[in-house]
Amino acid sequence: MSAPGLDITASTAKSRRIESIDLLRGTVMVIMVLDHVRDYFHINAFLFNPTDLSRSNAPLFLTRWITHFCAPVFCMLAGTSAYLYGLKKSRKQLSRFLLTRGIVLILAEFTIISFGWTFYPFYHIIIFQVIWAIGFSMMILSVLVYLPLRAILIFGILLIAAHNLLDGVQVAGPSFASAVWSLLHQQGLVRAGNRFLFVVYPVLPWIGVLAVGYCLGSIYAPGFDATRRKKILIRTGAGAIVLFVVLRFARLYGDPFGWSVQKNVLFTILSFINTNKYPPSLLFLLMTLGPSLIFLAYTEKPPGLLGEKLSVFGRVPMFFYLIHIYLLHLLAMVGAVATGYKWSDMVLPTMFFDAQQLKGYGFDIVIVFMIWIVLILILYPLCKRYDRYKRSHPSKKWLSYL
Repeated sequence: MSAPGLDITASTAKSRRIESIDLLRGTVMVIMVLDHVRDYFHINAFLFNPTDLSRSNAPLFLTRWITHFCAPVFCMLAGTSAYLYGLKKSRKQLSRFLLTRGIVLILAEFTIISFGWTFYPFYHIIIFQVIWAIGFSMMILSVLVYLPLRAILIFGILLIAAHNLLDGVQVAGPSFASAVWSLLHQQGLVRAGNRFLFVVYPVLPWIGVLAVGYCLGSIYAPGFDATRRKKILIRTGAGAIVLFVVLRFARLYGDPFGWSVQKNVLFTILSFINTNKYPPSLLFLLMTLGPSLIFLAYTEKPPGLLGEKLSVFGRVPMFFYLIHIYLLHLLAMVGAVATGYKWSDMVLPTMFFDAQQLKGYGFDIVIVFMIWIVLILILYPLCKRYDRYKRSHPSKKWLSYL
């Protein structure tokens, strides 16, 4: 698989290769849940952004920063899995698969996923988050797969590296042009009749990440030398990290917001790594994908007990993603009632950070971590059972969509 919604590597690559991909994916998914638990349970979640160094503290900042790895890894591995799936399919079959999968993911984002985040049945606001970005990128990849692999790689790298040249382009006002630009590169709220489109994930750089991930799949093809693959992953990952440090330190290019010297060394470091996610800047992607490639290089071995459990999550990502949203929101309703609020206060016509009725609600960071662990423990047997069912019914094609 790859990201929530694409789980196909198990039938196309050797098991140890799949284990490293599933382990990385499962690890970042568990980290992702921490971010979402903080969103719904931390006392300051409804007051300020945890990466705002003027108001945050180091532990809170890092609970947000560590989750920056999730979306880039999801998107990159979606492309990797698409390549591996295509090894046993014709170009036309692969293209059709990517197109239909992309459409399904986008529809899921605007319906069952948006409802899970809000529990508001009238869809006053339609949220464009990571599943939309991956789905749309798959649709673009369904066309790109007809190009030579080198051309796809160049296209992907150019989108990742050059899209920050567009940072100065702003299209304001309620117009078709501003809506299109928000979808592509400018995060924002767009009015569409009686509803609002909240574009959290402008899609342009994510297309590049998926394209590069597709090319990454070529080094996981059967017969590719494992030693050579490890060298490629380490050198590419280390190169990305070095380039991040050089560009960030010199403030040359790659992120719309610079870093600055803070009140102490720790906060200066936090400022240095506090890069822009919406849309993901070049530096954001170098910072997250570089270490992820090195992780892949060093995990091509039996994963051990903890690794095996994390890999279970990585094998059923879309199921995990959907279930965790609904369980988390239900737990948040319980938390609201337990602290004197109404359960209906957790029905959110807008995004949770704009929920005025929940000002003052929440728990400290220790409780957030405890809820995170409990939620993971609840999710594990559900995912394990679904993984077992999915493996024992390979002929059921609908399972590839969940």
